[in-house]
Amino acid sequence: MLLQNKWRRLLKSFDIDEKIINQTFLEIVAIYKCQKRYYHNLKHIQEMLQIVENLNSKYRLEQSSLEFAVWFHDIVYDTQAHDNEEKSANYVRDLLSLLNIPDSTINNICRLILTTKHHKVFEDDIESQIFLDADLSILGSDAQRYREYMLGIRREYAWVQDNEYNALRSQVLQTFLQRARIFSTSELYNQLELVARNNIKNEITSLSNYNQ
Repeated sequence: MLLQNKWRRLLKSFDIDEKIINQTFLEIVAIYKCQKRYYHNLKHIQEMLQIVENLNSKYRLEQSSLEFAVWFHDIVYDTQAHDNEEKSANYVRDLLSLLNIPDSTINNICRLILTTKHHKVFEDDIESQIFLDADLSILGSDAQRYREYMLGIRREYAWVQDNEYNALRSQVLQTFLQRARIFSTSELYNQLELVARNNIKNEITSLSNYNQ
């Protein structure tokens, strides 16, 4: 109900008909409840929306683009593909064009979605900083939630052999440790940076121990 209310409020701000609001919500839910989504699911969307709302209470940006980007950034998710971000951007462009959402808003949503391909932002782009910090916030979660995330990702890549997965996963995690900072906004940097780095180091250790 909470997510449905958030979706309704978002679309109501563009005067979208109630029937269409309900229909599109059910379509989105069906996709995110797909059997193979163990982390990239509605729980991830709900956590991101909450962080976007919390951060935007300070920055007071035009929030609809951020919220739409959260809803749709993983709408296409295939662990064996390399163009999920592009396909997700195309999906949202097609859908929101049918709903007569302004092109400027759609273009901005697509821009935000495409930043998740490499999770890199520009210093003067606070909008993408908030969005990507929300997406990466799982790295700074408590031990139980991080374990759920870690196991969920592994299940999503169940088709990859253990040794290969452990090596590639460790490489990805190391790229975050090599950054000067994982989180761009001062709020999430202060709250989550140290926890995230500890979580990542612990996961890398567990992956390397598995291979021994």
